[in-house]
Amino acid sequence: MRYAGIVVAGGAARRLSGVDKPALSVGGKPLLARAIHALDGAERVVAVGPRRPGFDVVWTREPVPGTGPVAALAAGLAFVPDDVEAVAVLAADLPGVRRSTVDRLVAAIGDGDGAVLVDATGARQWLLGAWRVAALKAALPAEPENAGLRRTLSGLRIADVPAERGEADDIDTPEDLERHR
Repeated sequence: MRYAGIVVAGGAARRLSGVDKPALSVGGKPLLARAIHALDGAERVVAVGPRRPGFDVVWTREPVPGTGPVAALAAGLAFVPDDVEAVAVLAADLPGVRRSTVDRLVAAIGDGDGAVLVDATGARQWLLGAWRVAALKAALPAEPENAGLRRTLSGLRIADVPAERGEADDIDTPEDLERHR
């Protein structure tokens, strides 16, 4: 299945004192670079957030920056080519995401609307999934600013994909960052 990629690369990083999380280095590589690399098989990669130099992606922002991941998703979808069937959506703070993660998610869509990674506790990772473009567009509210991502997507037919070790980890706190350095 041909797919595009959207990296949600905004956010305030309040629990990390407002640092630029996507620029944080894990294993000598910025988190944003890890997400973009995981999307190597995508027809186009769209990053939604402040423009950062050195990345060969399409950059965009939500009409009102800081209004949440649903608004970021809507902004990114505007740049997804019309001829791709699916879109992989990744947060920009995932130290363990790999191309194999994205490949498994895209393959798991099957006849459904999407697939999300499920962590070891059974929690769906809403910013670590792949979706049919048409289903995703249909699920978006008319006003995506400050809408809840789980509420927006949970009505879709979703395949759960068990995470491999470390795939669902994200960096939200200084302790998370230390664990992955």
